[in-house]
Amino acid sequence: MSQLDPGFMVKDSKRFADSGGWGWAEFNHDAASGTFTPATAANNPPQENDAKCGFSCHSVVQNRDYVSSDYGKR
Repeated sequence: MSQLDPGFMVKDSKRFADSGGWGWAEFNHDAASGTFTPATAANNPPQENDAKCGFSCHSVVQNRDYVSSDYGKR
């Protein structure tokens, strides 16, 4: 299985109240077809079937509002 490609975090305190107000999504990119598919439990790291799967990994940066990395300065 390939490494996960783009990941997204969405802040919505009503929808994701039990995960710090954040929802997460990961996708796999198929370079040959230029398409993206949702990541699954078969990926490494495994992805659950809801938008809260990033909560446990991001809980170590709770003091940064669960954001582990920022965009670099451009």
